[in-house]
Amino acid sequence: MTLDTTQLNRERVFFETGQTLWLFGYGSLIWKAEFPFHERRPAHIEGWTRRFWQGSHDHRGTPEAPGRVATLVESSGACCQGMAYRIDADTLAPLDVREKNGYLRERITLHFHDGSHAEGLIYLATADNAAYLGHAPLDQMARQIATAEGPSGTNRDYLLNLAAALEDLGAEDSHVFELAERVTRLP
Repeated sequence: MTLDTTQLNRERVFFETGQTLWLFGYGSLIWKAEFPFHERRPAHIEGWTRRFWQGSHDHRGTPEAPGRVATLVESSGACCQGMAYRIDADTLAPLDVREKNGYLRERITLHFHDGSHAEGLIYLATADNAAYLGHAPLDQMARQIATAEGPSGTNRDYLLNLAAALEDLGAEDSHVFELAERVTRLP
């Protein structure tokens, strides 16, 4: 099931018109930044962990056979590494469409490798959205990811590109790496 959150996000304005802001990418935004940005920096957020618990009915799957894509789950003491982009506020309009299947804009504190931090935005899909799939055994998730495909390509490519991007960042993410290993072992 899908839920188009485009209009909801356009009402969630945490910034002034004309200002630049930081956007934190923790899924495909790490390796597929198809939007203009002023600056790109590795960053992390605290208290969140990445999980393949969000359904993708519009990009990496279909309504009949949804894929699984990354979202964040609160987790005390956790650290989620990703990529931060300094963007113009008007860049959010096309991102709202890209992230429309259940993701909402939320404010978050980003931490950079030099010890500095800044307030930014994430797109977060929580358990109360219609496309949320939630936890499942890793083997079951791997089979679903290995077979799902949508207008943006295969779910397998999404996972493997994310795993490669995280490795390039030197990030630790056992959930993503274990899923990637299981998917590559499937026929």
